[in-house]
Amino acid sequence: MRFWKNNHVLWLYGALTGVLFLVIGASLDQFSVIWRKAIMICMECIGIG
Repeated sequence: MRFWKNNHVLWLYGALTGVLFLVIGASLDQFSVIWRKAIMICMECIGIG
């Protein structure tokens, strides 16, 4: 039962790791590349493009 008490700590570490990777990607100017890919996927799924 100790696992359930420490679950919020694991969630916090996961969230902080995600934010860290977002900051690293933004600092390497990867935001525009990912944004462009996301738009193309949406257009292909909807059928506009």
